[in-house]
Amino acid sequence: MNDGTDYRAILASDTPLIDVRAPIEFTQGAMPAAINLPLMNDDERAAVGTCYKRQGPEAALALGHSLVQGELRESRISAWRDACLANPDGYLCCARGGQRSHITQAWLKEAGVHYPLIAGGYKALRQAAIQVTQEQTQKPMVLIGGCTGSGKTLLVKQHVDGIDLEGLAHHRGSSFGRTLTPQLSQASFENQLAVALLKKDAARWVLEDEGRMIGSNHLPECLRDRMVQSSIVVVEDPFDIRLERLREEYFERMWQAFSSAYGEEAGWTAYSDYLHHGLFAIRRRLGLQRFADLSARLDDALIEQQRTGRTEAHYAWLAPLLNDYYDPMYRYQLEKKTNNIVFRGSFNDVAAWLAA
Repeated sequence: MNDGTDYRAILASDTPLIDVRAPIEFTQGAMPAAINLPLMNDDERAAVGTCYKRQGPEAALALGHSLVQGELRESRISAWRDACLANPDGYLCCARGGQRSHITQAWLKEAGVHYPLIAGGYKALRQAAIQVTQEQTQKPMVLIGGCTGSGKTLLVKQHVDGIDLEGLAHHRGSSFGRTLTPQLSQASFENQLAVALLKKDAARWVLEDEGRMIGSNHLPECLRDRMVQSSIVVVEDPFDIRLERLREEYFERMWQAFSSAYGEEAGWTAYSDYLHHGLFAIRRRLGLQRFADLSARLDDALIEQQRTGRTEAHYAWLAPLLNDYYDPMYRYQLEKKTNNIVFRGSFNDVAAWLAA
């Protein structure tokens, strides 16, 4: 068995991690296969930290034991025990493999459960993840470019060496890119990326031609540096095909997602707000007059969709948004990378080129 120091094997195999750090620490950064069952909650941790600074480690340890005792202690041990039994091949993990994971391990042992811990804790796993990304991003890359609606993400997902950066970020990259799954912290996004790279360990990577930011997550600097130098293949599909892809993704599927998550009435409100927010986010770039015109067309399209269930009316604002805003912006950005372009063609042409 892994002694808790082969971090890459632990990450690549999705080995379960019972992370006993406080919720605030877990939210700031965690590994993909981790579940958070804290030894101390945020308030308890804060109190112990203050005590440590003022009175030293022994007083802090004593305070920690006094805060987590009796029924509270038993309920946390019970949760850990259940998790250990459900994940017999896992590990305990705290910030640095120090007192919290050792205390948890000792309490579990008293309860009859022997469970290993990660030497060096989350910090060691995080360093391993950073190193993996730095190494893997030195490999050759091919970027898939193309205007909005070209099916770039689909091509990435279909390819054996594809890494779906937008999927990892829970965001599609545009002002309308939000999904119903909240974005992770920057560190957690980077950890997800490292694990994805580690699992595939490809000879070259196929990625979407992204900007520096995907929603609130930014690409690691080492990845951005390599992408700037990488070859680009450009999807050039007809405008009507792109419109149809966007209609299915942003209106059909998003409405279904909101409806499934919140129910019909609340889902409709959330779906309408999502579309309006996407447009509002780029109002200054559009200009206030154009923004007002597109907003009115969006309102009309929503009325039509609610009345008939059909989504084609959204073309009335989507088509000019692409023609006047998204397409010129992307073509301007692509012009700066002309020397990197190695192939242009339809969706099917690019898929065949990548396969070859």
